[in-house]
Amino acid sequence: MSGADDELARLRDLYEHAPCGYLSLRPAGTITRVNQTFLDWTGYRADDLLGGTRFQELLPVGDRIYYETHFAPLLTMQGEVREIAVELKCVDGERLPVLVNSTLRPEEPDGAPAVRVCVFRAIDRREYERELLDARRRARESEARARQLAETLQRSFIPPALPRVPGMEAGGAYRPAGAGDEVGGDFYDLFEISPTRWGLVLGDVCGKGAGAAVVTSLARYTVRAVATEAESPADVLRKLNSSLLGHGAERFCTAVYAGIERGPRGGPLLTVSLGGHPAPLLVASSGEVRRIGRPGDLLGVLDDVVLADESVELRSGDTVLFFTDGVSEARRDREFFGEERLAGLLSDVRGLDAGAITGRIVDRVVGFQNGVPRDDIALVTLRVP
Repeated sequence: MSGADDELARLRDLYEHAPCGYLSLRPAGTITRVNQTFLDWTGYRADDLLGGTRFQELLPVGDRIYYETHFAPLLTMQGEVREIAVELKCVDGERLPVLVNSTLRPEEPDGAPAVRVCVFRAIDRREYERELLDARRRARESEARARQLAETLQRSFIPPALPRVPGMEAGGAYRPAGAGDEVGGDFYDLFEISPTRWGLVLGDVCGKGAGAAVVTSLARYTVRAVATEAESPADVLRKLNSSLLGHGAERFCTAVYAGIERGPRGGPLLTVSLGGHPAPLLVASSGEVRRIGRPGDLLGVLDDVVLADESVELRSGDTVLFFTDGVSEARRDREFFGEERLAGLLSDVRGLDAGAITGRIVDRVVGFQNGVPRDDIALVTLRVP
């Protein structure tokens, strides 16, 4: 055998047993040539395909429609089409995922145009794509479950509606940080201690997630449990501090507690104690705004905490806003919302009812952060009509 014959045999073997399938087609798709690799992959014999079979007939219905409406027109317009993912119907009924590259040859040696097709098996790629899609689906489902769990837990820290306190209006609101898919540490509660006494607590547990949720739940229900026998609001927070330390909670908590009862002049008497928490703001009917409460220690850190009480009897038209630092420390770039801005807003809306005041402040704080709070927001408004 001559050297030319050897080279021809080598090229023929390369064509027949290449690591990809080769086919030659008429422009209409009729198969005129096919290599052994393609036959081995699909199980067909050469005679099965060279008797007038069109390439698109080897595709499932969906892929065949795509071939005829997109693949073939693109090939005609562009002269080539690359990396089209389809499936081939094999002799045994199985489907083989492949990637197809095609080029249109305007003129073959016999003078007729032809399409050259190169087929690559994509079993591993298709499996990877399926796994990726499954992973994305599981991630979405997990995210949805996490968000639902967060919402469910958070609802347990916030009363669905605030009870009516005689002689006062009350409005509360909570807005989670970000997408709301993680349990926050902000909480509030307003509850009756006796027919003439009420308690209000609003707090912020450090951190987020399940750990914060445990401490938040402990804090809220501890306050309810000890309020009936505590000597003062400061005593309520001292007992809460002891409870946090006794349970080995590794998170600190800030809280404000206010006892509500009738004052000497007949108006609501508020006695406020601060455990490392921002002081509530009192806005009088005249528009003057001032803080209520004396600074106190964080809760859940020290055995002995320094806490104090401050009392104020409210008058008609007075409004008191209790809030977490997600309000005053709301940030846009390097600018904070701040208590001064909050006081000005509170003065401007003092004529509204408690619920409307609360909603207006939440909207303004969230809007200040372009609609995406960086921290949880919780606030309660008390107003004497």
